[in-house]
Amino acid sequence: MSATGVERPVMTGTPRELGYRMPAEWEPHEATWLAWPHNPDDWPGKFQPIPWVYAEIVRHLTRVEDVHILVNDAAAEKRARGTLKRAGARLGRVHFHPWRTDRVWTRDSGPIFVKKRAERQPHTEDVDLLPAREYSAAVAVTNWKFNAWAKYDNWHRDDEIPGKVAELLGMPQWEPTIETPHGPHRVVLEGGSIDVNGQGTLITTEECLLSEVQQRNPGVSREQLEHVFHDFLGIDQVLWMNRGIAGDDTHGHVDDITRFVGPNTIVTVVEPNREDENHLPLQENLERLRAARNPEGKPFEIVELPMPPPVIFDGQRLPASYANFYIANDLVLVPTLNYSADRKALNVLADVFPTREVVGIYCGDLIWGLGALHCMTQQQPISAAEL
Repeated sequence: MSATGVERPVMTGTPRELGYRMPAEWEPHEATWLAWPHNPDDWPGKFQPIPWVYAEIVRHLTRVEDVHILVNDAAAEKRARGTLKRAGARLGRVHFHPWRTDRVWTRDSGPIFVKKRAERQPHTEDVDLLPAREYSAAVAVTNWKFNAWAKYDNWHRDDEIPGKVAELLGMPQWEPTIETPHGPHRVVLEGGSIDVNGQGTLITTEECLLSEVQQRNPGVSREQLEHVFHDFLGIDQVLWMNRGIAGDDTHGHVDDITRFVGPNTIVTVVEPNREDENHLPLQENLERLRAARNPEGKPFEIVELPMPPPVIFDGQRLPASYANFYIANDLVLVPTLNYSADRKALNVLADVFPTREVVGIYCGDLIWGLGALHCMTQQQPISAAEL
């Protein structure tokens, strides 16, 4: 039974067995999901500009795809509509949902969608047990447990989001669970802790998923995590980075450091200043990537992305990184910070995305909430079957 009181379908077989995989972010989107900002405590003393940052992001996204926005109530929807209208967003492509949230980082609390491979079909015995809608669904939801990065207490509303999305869209869903000596364990996973190339390779960090600090899945091993990635996301290879960047309260999310931009191409942030606390961990990650080989035994193409100078506010270093970009249809939104390094980062990403418009979004205020463009968005793949 879901938190909304609606019976969830019982899925037989794993997504892998039924021919699903997690697509790469650059593959065509049906829509982007995000939640409208509402909690001033997430941006202490600096909340006022945040809705306008969101409006600018939605303005760009609605040029290329639909946008689903979660709002707390009808009054919040009215305010959001007014802000978006003034900002010039295409409201005909915006869909509001009155679902209360704790925070707005839908990358981590939202559903992780999987898509059916064209060449794969379910086993005969699975077809007999699955309703026709689930067998034919091109896109489905993996509903991982969210516990606010094993750090905050207010997360229960956010944990309901994937189930609500699956019910709204009529999609089958799985709740990834593994057996432990203490019984079944529903796996905790945030979308910002992983990145995939859509062809079976996933990148993550040991700091986030294996550390005893902010421990998401106590007692769960590296091998068990790799197995659950295989079964529920269609992953054959996991590239483990070491640590994330300074100021990251998620304790090591990979979307601030290392991202796939093509099936065999990876961008990774580097810090040449040896006095900066990011220098050594980012250098180690770079060396791991250079030593890695793809499933065909060939090296990955590694593209270095600069880090911005440290962003400090109220005496706190913030997790500012150009790697927290979001890939939409025909568009890449990149966080900028009014540094000269902005131009270098935009040029690097324009080179690796030659067919997409690369747009800078000023995130100097947004980053005070300890997240940026990738953290606040979650892509929904197109529902058309693959050819």
